[in-house]
This record gives sequence, structure tokens and C-alpha cells, in this order.
Amino acid sequence: MPKPETGAPMQESTTIKDRIAEGYDDLSDRLRAAADFVADHPVDVATRSLRSVSAASGLAPATFSRLARALGFNDYEAMRELSRNAVGQRYESFSQRAQRLRDEAGQGARGPLLTRQAVACIANIDSMNQTIDPERLEAAVEALHHARRVILFGACGSAGLIDYMAYMGRYFTPGWQVAGRGGAALGATMSDLGVRDAVLVITKPPFARRAILAAEMAAEQGAAVIVLSDTHTCPALKHATAGFILPSDSPQFFSSYAATLVLVETIIGMLVARAGPDAMERIAEVEARNHRLEEYWRA
Repeated sequence: MPKPETGAPMQESTTIKDRIAEGYDDLSDRLRAAADFVADHPVDVATRSLRSVSAASGLAPATFSRLARALGFNDYEAMRELSRNAVGQRYESFSQRAQRLRDEAGQGARGPLLTRQAVACIANIDSMNQTIDPERLEAAVEALHHARRVILFGACGSAGLIDYMAYMGRYFTPGWQVAGRGGAALGATMSDLGVRDAVLVITKPPFARRAILAAEMAAEQGAAVIVLSDTHTCPALKHATAGFILPSDSPQFFSSYAATLVLVETIIGMLVARAGPDAMERIAEVEARNHRLEEYWRA
């Protein structure tokens, strides 16, 4: 396949991995190392500065600039933009999406919404499964596993998913807390954080201001910060120890949380698999107390 000319317009189907594959054979060993990093770490390239990418990769910033030109880009920022396209999406307001949904219904040209929503959610989950970095996920789970305390925060549409995650987490560990809820002021919770703690934030456009500030404060105090979002433009990602950009396409007016839910449940499962006998005893104890309190329906 011929190498694209510098500055030539790219086809819509072209991805950063396509561009790397096209020119990989002609790259020096140094540039191949940079290309491998760009291909394997699209979230870092899309969300972090060139200096941060350089530090994480162990390669000089100039190496990435030379890689960009070798692959036919005008400069590093042009290559970075294609990486952003791989993990990001354009934000539309809820009202814009709702109006589009009404227009489509009025035209009657689309299939049943149930089918379209199911197809979109399945595609989101499949895309997440194909693109998520296993090493990044392992590192995030390890941080949660070893944390003295895990603080969870989500506002607006993300609040319910945070509550669900906390509900599952409290089954096997007492150290999980939802911040900013139930009389626990967010500021008071954040002030107690340290290097032995972890904070997990879920936020999607329009980003909750407190979610961004919570990630920033946690990072300043040395806590591990895990951020789940659906776009590289999320301001919390620059404070993240581990950031995940999850597909959220949906034909309805609200972003889909299907892929985010799968990742949340996966994280919980990975944590339980790592848990020791004390956690198993706690799960059994919680179940016993729930039965004693008659929390469950008895037929």
C-alpha cells in the first residue's frame, strides 16, 4: 500500500493504526518504538501532553514529531488528532439529541428504537472489549485492591452507576464510600485522602464540575485516580492514574452506559477474584444479616 503524501487528506475510514501499518516497514527501530507506543496507548496520546507521552514511553518528544512526519502528518498534533478520533466523539446537547430522535420518528424511516438501541449497546460493548488496554485495567484493579479506602464519585447521570458499584463493593470490603452523599460532604471526604487511597470517578458530557474537581484534588493528594468517561475531552483524564474512554453511542437522547456498566461489573469481579478469606467471610456475613433483617422477599 503506498505511503500517503504529507498533508494529504485522509479517508474517513483511516485510523491511526492504519497509518502506522502503512509506514511501519520504513521506520527506524526508534520510530517503530514510538509507533508501537502510539498504537498501544491511544488514550494517553489523545489526552496527555507530548511531554507526558515522552516520559511514559521513555522516548524523546522529538522522536514522536519525527514519527508524525514519517507517517505523512504535517506535525505531531495532526497525528494526535487522529488518535483522538479513535477514542473520542463530538458532544451534542441532550436537547439536540432529543430533537433528532423526534425528527427520525416523524420521518418513520428508521427501524424500531428497541432494535436500534440494542444494536448500539452491543456495538459499544464489543468496541470496549476490543480496544481496552488489559494492562491498564489490571493496574487500576490493583490500585483499588491495595487501597486503604476507595472513594467513588459520580454526579448527574453517573450517580446511579456509582451507587450500584458501591453496593457491590460494600459486600466484600468496608473501605468503600460514595463521596458527597448521605451527609458526607465532598470536601470533608477529599480532605482525608492520601497516597494509600484510591478515587474512582465516572463522568460524561456535560461534565459535572464536582467530578472534575474531585479527580484534581485526589491527584494533588497522591491518591490513585481512576476515571471512566466517553470522550478524550474529559478534563478529569489529565488527573487520572488510569483513564478509560468507553463508547456510549445511542440512538436515544441520552448517552448509553451499557459499556460502562460492563466495565464496572468486570472491575468488581476482578476485585472479588483477588480477595482473600476475610472478604469471603464478609460476603457471607452481609448475606446472613440481610436475611436476618428480612431484606429479601421470601416466597
